[in-house]
Amino acid sequence: MLLVSAALFMLVEVGSGDITVKILGVFSTPEQRDSYRRQLGLDASPQQRYVDWLVGSDLRAQSAVGHDLVAVSSEATGETEWWADTPSGLLRWVVEDGVLYELQRQADGSSVQVESSADVWQTDELGNETFWGVDTNNNAVRWVQGSGETVYVLTKAGLREEAGDGPVQYIPLKKGMLRGDPGESLQTGRPVALTLLPRLRNTAVLAAAAFAIIMPLALFFGIVAGINEGKFIDRFISITSLGATATPEFVTGIFLILILGIWLKVVPAVAIFTSADAIFEDPSLLVLPVLTLTAVELGYVARMTRASMVEVMDAPYIRTATIKGMPKMRIVMRHALRNALLAPITIIMLHVNWLVGGVVVVEVIFGFPGLGKYIYDAAIFGDFNAVEAAAMITVIIAVATRLLGDLAYTFLNPRIRYS
Repeated sequence: MLLVSAALFMLVEVGSGDITVKILGVFSTPEQRDSYRRQLGLDASPQQRYVDWLVGSDLRAQSAVGHDLVAVSSEATGETEWWADTPSGLLRWVVEDGVLYELQRQADGSSVQVESSADVWQTDELGNETFWGVDTNNNAVRWVQGSGETVYVLTKAGLREEAGDGPVQYIPLKKGMLRGDPGESLQTGRPVALTLLPRLRNTAVLAAAAFAIIMPLALFFGIVAGINEGKFIDRFISITSLGATATPEFVTGIFLILILGIWLKVVPAVAIFTSADAIFEDPSLLVLPVLTLTAVELGYVARMTRASMVEVMDAPYIRTATIKGMPKMRIVMRHALRNALLAPITIIMLHVNWLVGGVVVVEVIFGFPGLGKYIYDAAIFGDFNAVEAAAMITVIIAVATRLLGDLAYTFLNPRIRYS
C-alpha cells in the first residue's frame, strides 16, 4: 500500500507537469505562477511533499513557528482552523500595511486583532528581519520585514493581486492522509475530507443498488443458461449478455435516457442534483444510473457463471448422480451450484472495484454527485489534493474487496482453510 501511495503521488504531482499552469492557464505570468506555487507548498522537494501528504505537515511547521499548532473546529463553518498555541493563547497573524498583527482567539470562537510587539521579529543569517506564524488561510508562513512581496491569490473571479509585505514561504497545514486530512481542495477551498465523504457515500449507494440487482440476476441467468447448454434459452441469454457487455457505458446510458426518460417518461430524463443529499430526497434520480451499470455489468458475470456451470455439469460426479436417477434440480442445487460459484466469485469481487472506480463515465453522463464525478472534476481542474485522496480511497476499496474474495473461498471451497 505504501508503494502504491508513493507511485500515485509521483504520478499526480510530478508526472503531470506544472500544476499551476493547468490551474491558472497558459496566459498567467511566471510571477503569478511562482506566487501560487509557493502558496501550495510546491516549492518544497517531492520527497518532503510526499511525507507531508502522508503523515501531515503540522510537526514540520511547529519547529518553524516555535509553538505547538492545534486544529480547532470553527464555530461558524464547522471546518478546521489552525492556530498557534502560545502562552498568550491561540494566535494567528496577519500583516497589514507592513505592520504585523496577531489575532487572539476568544472563548466564543471570535478573534481580537492587536498589534504584535516588535521583538517577535528575528534576524536571519542574511540580516533580514523574519517571522514565522500561522496565517488566516491555514498555512504556516514566513514573513520578511520590508520585502515588498506581492502575492497573487486565486479567487472564483480570477487572480487577485495583493501588493505589500506578503509571505515569502508557505507550509500548507494538514494532518496527512493517514490521519484523515489530505489537505484542502484547490477547487472549493474546503477540506478534502468534508467534500469527499458525501461523494463516497453516494457512490456506495449507487454501487450497492446496482450490485444488489446485478448479482442475483447474473447468477440466475448464468445458471439457467449453463444447465440448458445448447438450447434456445442458452443462446438467447448468451447473445443478449454479449451485446450488453460490448456496449459502452455512455451508449447504454444515452439509450436508456431516450427510452425511459424521453419516450416513456417514466423517469426524469434530466436529473438535477441540487445537493449531495439529492438522491435521498428523490430516489428516482438513482434509476437511470443504476440501470446503466446493471446493463453493462450483468452480462459479463452471467457469461462467467454460465461457463463455470457448464464445466461443472460435465464433471464425472455430476454424471454419476444423473445415472443414479437423482432429480436434476437436486443435482444442481446440492452438488453443482456451490462448485460452479468458485470462478464467478472472483469476477464478482473484481467487479466491485469496477462498480466503485469505473463509474466515472456513468456519473459524468448523469451528473451524479459521486466519487467518479468527484475524481473527474478534480482532475480537470488540477486539484491534486482531491485526486490523490479519492484515488487512494479506490485503492483501499480494491484491496478490501480482494481480501473479501479470498475469504469467501473458505466458505465455497472446503479444501481451503485459513489458520
